Amino acid sequence: MKKIYYLSTCDTCKRILKELEPSASFELQDIKTEPLTIDQLQELKKRAGTYEALFSKRARLYKERDLKNKQLSEEDYKNLLLEHYTFLKRPVIVNEQKIFIGNSKKEVAAAKASIGE
Repeated sequence: MKKIYYLSTCDTCKRILKELEPSASFELQDIKTEPLTIDQLQELKKRAGTYEALFSKRARLYKERDLKNKQLSEEDYKNLLLEHYTFLKRPVIVNEQKIFIGNSKKEVAAAKASIGE
């Protein structure tokens, strides 16, 4: 599977996609217009290890709901990820068996190296 979950309105996602130059073999999914399904989320969790690894604690809703002061379980993370696209740490790049989550320089460099293989 070669897929990139991103947000088309996010300048950081746009910059990273431009930098990565994914080939046509990659499927792109704009999570705002095509939200994650339960099956997709479970597949991402299987690759990432936990729902928390996929979860963005920088999301505006995370702050607005004061979630940092709550003990969130894996089930909570799963439900929040399914509830609203902003909770997904993005972009999420799946290249066969490898997964790259988020926009840190290290993660983007690793994704770029993987795509270039």
